[in-house]
Amino acid sequence: MIPWAAPAAQYRAHKNAIDAAIARVLDSGAYVLGSEVESFERAFADYCGVPYAVGIGSGTDALILGLRSLDVGPGDEVITVSHTALATVAAIIATGAMPVLVDIDAATYTMDPARIEQAVGPRAKAIVAVHLYGGPVDLGTLDTIAKRHRLRLIEDCAQAAGARYRDRRVGSIGDIACFSFYPTKNLGAIGDGGMVTTRDAALALRVRRLHQYGWNEDRETDDVGVNSRLDSLQAAILAAKLPYLETDNARRATIAARYAEGLRGLPIAIPTTRGQDTHVYHLYVIACDERDALMQHLNHHGIGCGIHYPVPVHLQKGYAERVRVAKGGLKVTEHLAPRIISLPIYPELGDTEVEKVIAAIRDFYRA
Repeated sequence: MIPWAAPAAQYRAHKNAIDAAIARVLDSGAYVLGSEVESFERAFADYCGVPYAVGIGSGTDALILGLRSLDVGPGDEVITVSHTALATVAAIIATGAMPVLVDIDAATYTMDPARIEQAVGPRAKAIVAVHLYGGPVDLGTLDTIAKRHRLRLIEDCAQAAGARYRDRRVGSIGDIACFSFYPTKNLGAIGDGGMVTTRDAALALRVRRLHQYGWNEDRETDDVGVNSRLDSLQAAILAAKLPYLETDNARRATIAARYAEGLRGLPIAIPTTRGQDTHVYHLYVIACDERDALMQHLNHHGIGCGIHYPVPVHLQKGYAERVRVAKGGLKVTEHLAPRIISLPIYPELGDTEVEKVIAAIRDFYRA
């Protein structure tokens, strides 16, 4: 079986470096915060091109604390998309704010900037821009809109570590940015983990306090915080893998290019991005009218695939009554959801396996 993701293969690819990092932490006796976390924070900040990075317990918590650091809370509205991982919207709700959902661009599947103006109301406080599947949002346009309406811009970079908007890495452009290190991510831990990055010293300090009860340097509180710390073991593992991220992302791009070539001419929509941007293909998502039949065909031929995401957030029980759909509706989102499939893509996927996936899809359309 060819899985759609293979975190164990990623471990095996970097086994020596990861095992050495784990042994170093275990021998140190320092398992929470400390030098391993500080070292990885510096390395990741440098990688993203920002002065500040704060390790967090998960990507969801990174979003929650990032929003809270910008004083987003009850009575506020935050504009984002319905076609995203549930965590994006769950984090907004966790702050007490109301998610206002706008439609996506039909080509890139990321937030459509043309929809933002219709969503801005008197309570609007921020925009959460999701770099979905590893492809950057149109940050330049969103930043212009945010500044015009005095909104804060948060980048949800959970799926896009290493991606570039024009000549800058994602995570370095918004007021604040949030990353996930879930095991299947391009830079994945062996467990949960997250990061907040920013160019603003005051925001970085506030996140650092919020992620540990609200403590200041004297362990006194100026604000109510939580316990959401990136632990030393995960930080060491991530630091061991970070030097390979560019090579791994390049391999993902090579696989994506082969898929694009091999699937040419079929009634399938393949991933696209703006010409000046760099997609890192956390997921390779195609769209077609025969989604369910194609998935059954692929599974029959030993090829795993996924759906990211099968039900838009605004149609999910438990969330539908806690969000507001912006004027103009979500027609592209609702049209896309029943048509998408995530094909296998990860750096360790071999050329022979890629060709098997392509051959199986072409065989489906010949039948």
